[in-house]
Amino acid sequence: MQDHKHSKGGFVFTASLCCTIVLVFFSLFLTDQFNDVITWIFQFLTVRFGWFYLLAVAVFVFFCLWLAVSRYGSIKLGGDDAEPEYGTLSWFAMLFAAGMGVGLVFWGTAEPLCHFTAPYGAEAGTAEAADFAIRASFMHWGIHPWAIYGVVGLTMAYFGFRKGRTCLISSTILPLPLLSKATAFSNLADTYINILTAIGIATTFGLSVLQINSGLSMLAGIPSNLPVQVVIICIATGLFLLSATSGIGKGIKLISNFNLLIALLLLVLAFLAGPTNVILNSLTNGIGQYLMNIIPDSFQLNAYGDNAWFVSWRIFYWTWWVSWAPFVGCFIARISKGRTIRQFILGVLIAPTLASFLWFACFGNLGINLFFQGQAPLDLLAGLSAVPETAIFHVFSYYPLGILMSILAVVLLLIFFVSSADSGTFVLAMFSSDGDLSPSNRLKVSWGVTIAALSVGLLISGGVEVVQRISIVSAFPFIFIMLAACVNLLKELQREPSQK
Repeated sequence: MQDHKHSKGGFVFTASLCCTIVLVFFSLFLTDQFNDVITWIFQFLTVRFGWFYLLAVAVFVFFCLWLAVSRYGSIKLGGDDAEPEYGTLSWFAMLFAAGMGVGLVFWGTAEPLCHFTAPYGAEAGTAEAADFAIRASFMHWGIHPWAIYGVVGLTMAYFGFRKGRTCLISSTILPLPLLSKATAFSNLADTYINILTAIGIATTFGLSVLQINSGLSMLAGIPSNLPVQVVIICIATGLFLLSATSGIGKGIKLISNFNLLIALLLLVLAFLAGPTNVILNSLTNGIGQYLMNIIPDSFQLNAYGDNAWFVSWRIFYWTWWVSWAPFVGCFIARISKGRTIRQFILGVLIAPTLASFLWFACFGNLGINLFFQGQAPLDLLAGLSAVPETAIFHVFSYYPLGILMSILAVVLLLIFFVSSADSGTFVLAMFSSDGDLSPSNRLKVSWGVTIAALSVGLLISGGVEVVQRISIVSAFPFIFIMLAACVNLLKELQREPSQK
């Protein structure tokens, strides 16, 4: 029996859909003005509130790790006799595909090259720069983003499955007596979160389409331009709607499992074709550097010096992960019923983090090793890193099986595209139907078409940069929602009968 249920799905769906359509209009028809406003807000938030992003994300990391080792860790996300709906492998495959997939392929080679050719506090092209490149990549794709996702997923799963509230983020931020009286507030919060989710999915679309187009251009000579990208969006939209309408237990689960297999195959091929010993040494050293520096790196910011690197990278990433948190966190919550808090946190934080480390150590060193072997000068690698959607394909061309790896990367991108969009449209439909765990196909299709249109608009507005900035700008208020959810979760855990 749900303790927070009110008929508001229609309002949230209509309001959020209309606002998203307005964004589509501005991005398509008032492109310059749209770009200018987004850029100004982005610069203001990242420069003036960088310290706040660092502190907030550090709080989320500490909160998750503390809960995992606390006495609350044995509490189940569901009834005391609840069991997980999905096996561990399928669970991991789905949360990994929803949370990281496209980004790993997009940045796996490009980001380490960026740090290697323009490091912070080291000379470019040195062994120190190579160590920094892997350490910084590990930091940006390690425990911190998964703690952001984990806070949202954990609070939603706890309140939804154990407390019987509706599976909406608004249900996690207020005590029950206030929640039942704050319909207007919860309507506003859920509408905002729906818009933020739509923008986050459009970001995934934008990154995926640009890289798929780049891969097809290098492999088959297909032009890399907007018309081709629109065609790719239309094809992918049809695929993910077909999968999404078949439900989590069928389409999304099967695609996520297939995703994991293709990713493992690509990783193994790259590991064997690349500098195997260098990769293993870098992985080992990178983990050590990450663990030794995780606390100072979490708070590093110059009081008087230049913070351009931190704004462009660390603060940018923290805001980007927050923008993805509503739909990734909600999807993780949906597939985690029956697990204990400890199992949830360790599974969400540790397993994907280790997978990301393997990925960046392998694909990052594919690029960095070209310099140390004398195959590519530093300026060439800097040029590759400046166009992240093509970097991985150019680096593959230097290695045996490069064409096969490029083909697998394009296939993996398309499948990650479909699986991320699957989970995103499912979450949007769920948010639009008062937290219904089995939302209608009509809502999924409506949101799928709208998101496809928004991604086209964002690509027209200016490509990767605008796609990323719009998601970051829209995410700032969500940090306060996450902090409120942490406080409310702690209060509820203290009231658990087993904890008194």
